[in-house]
Formats: sequence, C-alpha cells, structure tokens
Amino acid sequence: MALALIETWRDLPAEARGAAVALGAFDGVHAGHRAVIASAAEAARRLGAPLGVVTFDPHPRRWFDPEGDPFRLTNADQQARLLADLGVERLYRLPFDAALAGLSDEAFAREVLAQGLGVRHVAAGADITFGKGRSGDAGKLMAYGAALSFGVSTVSLLGEGEKVSSTAIRRALREGRPERAAALLGRPFAIEGVVVHGDHLGRTLGFPTANMGLDDYVRPAQGIYAARTRLPDGREVAGVAYIGSRPTVDGIDERLEVNLFDFDEDLYGQTLETDLVAFIRGDQRFEGLEALKAQIAADCGAARKLLLPAL
Repeated sequence: MALALIETWRDLPAEARGAAVALGAFDGVHAGHRAVIASAAEAARRLGAPLGVVTFDPHPRRWFDPEGDPFRLTNADQQARLLADLGVERLYRLPFDAALAGLSDEAFAREVLAQGLGVRHVAAGADITFGKGRSGDAGKLMAYGAALSFGVSTVSLLGEGEKVSSTAIRRALREGRPERAAALLGRPFAIEGVVVHGDHLGRTLGFPTANMGLDDYVRPAQGIYAARTRLPDGREVAGVAYIGSRPTVDGIDERLEVNLFDFDEDLYGQTLETDLVAFIRGDQRFEGLEALKAQIAADCGAARKLLLPAL
C-alpha cells in the first residue's frame, strides 16, 4: 500500500483518522526511530488499525531557530521513502507553526491527537517531550491516553550503551566518522540533491564531478569520502565524494561534489542520492592544480580499494 501524506490535523475525513501512530520528529529514521515505529506497528496489528507516523514540517528545531546551523539527516522525500519501506501507511506531516507551537501538552494530546487525528494508539520514545515549552513527557502522554481513550507505549532508545539519537549521529558525522553514523542510522548517511553546473574544474583535471548543494543537511567533516551514488533509474555507482569549499581555488560556497567511477553520462538536473561510506582525508589547500590533480588520483585509488576490493 502506498504511503498517504496528510498535512493537517484539522477536519479530517473518517477514513484519514483512527491510526496507531508513532510520534516524533524522526529526522534520519534511525535505529531508535524504527524501534518506536515497530511498537506502533504491533499496536496497529492488534487493533486492526492503519499504521501512521506523526511528524512536523518544518522541524521544530528550525521553527525555533530559523537562522541556526544546518542539521538535517534526511530531507522530506528521503524520510517519506524510509517510512514507506517500514510499512507506514499514513504520514501525518503536520505544519509546525505558531498555533501548533503554542499548544500546551494537554491541548496537543486532546486537540491534535485525540480530536484531530482520532488516534487509537501512540508510540513514542521514552524521552519524548511535547507541548509548549516541552512541558509534556512520557508520563503525561500515558495519562492523557488513559483520559482520552488511546493507548500509549514508550520505547527506550538505548543501543550498545549509548542513546541512539539524531544528536549522536550528527556528532559522528561532524567528527568524520560516517561508519559510526551508519551504525546508529542502520544504513549510510546519504545526501540527496539536484545536479547543478559548477565551475567544471573537475572535468578540466580529468575527474568530472556531479555538483549538488547541501541545503539544510548537517555538515559532515569537510574532506574526501568513499561514496556510493544512486541514480534516478536505480543504478548505484561507486565513487569519491568531496564536501568543502575548494580552498585551492579560493572557493566560497560549501558543496558536495561526486566523481562517479567509470561513468560518463549527462546528469544535470537529475536528483542523486549519495551515501558517505568512509572518510579518506580532511580538506586541504594544495600548491597548484597539478598537486591537486595528483591527490585526487590518490583519493580515487583509495576509494576504489574500499568500495571495489576485487578490482
């Protein structure tokens, strides 16, 4: 069944209400999020209800800090695909605006969850907070569920002695540890973007790249990564990715540039998704383009050994 996207909690028809839902921001849809969704799925099976996820757009963090540093682990399209892969039938992506931000925890439970969405069950992380000033917690959610006739389950997000959290994943990426981020996510961290024209320096050096903006994604450590890129037609191509502002040529804007191995097709205007598999080295300035070209060749060799060990 295809994922149904519902972007309001007001005046929903009967057929859009009555789900067992997982509640949270779900940025990254990481291993902890999947445990919460599994709890909601168990309730959905028991109740004979659809499985839903309740999340927000924009992310509450961006609403309260509109000029803050980029932090996202997934964009909206990636999040929806990941949720659909988990069997989620309804994605309630509620507009996080002044009205929603101003609701007390009791009003959120009553007006949004019970009256608006008509939820039959809510699953959440054990550390959930909700309502104005984050005044609601797991205990209050259980009390509201009992009073408003919906079930509640909470899930611990501890894994291998460390809380599985989007914060921990962002920290690993900023530290240049994509493998650790992947362990917490349950898959490699991936940046999705539309290929745009750059300055064509890579092609001049013999290493053409697909260039993409980073938008509101968390900024991983700048430098070179072994990477895998998925094309719109489903093909996956190994390569080397660069994240940085190109100090050798006095670049300004931070971007993602991906050189796809043994590939020569026009990708401009297409949407690609690139997994950061392993960190090879940090960003640096080189004394001239020949030195840069030699280092890129070495970087490609290192990435090939990591991604294509049989060659």
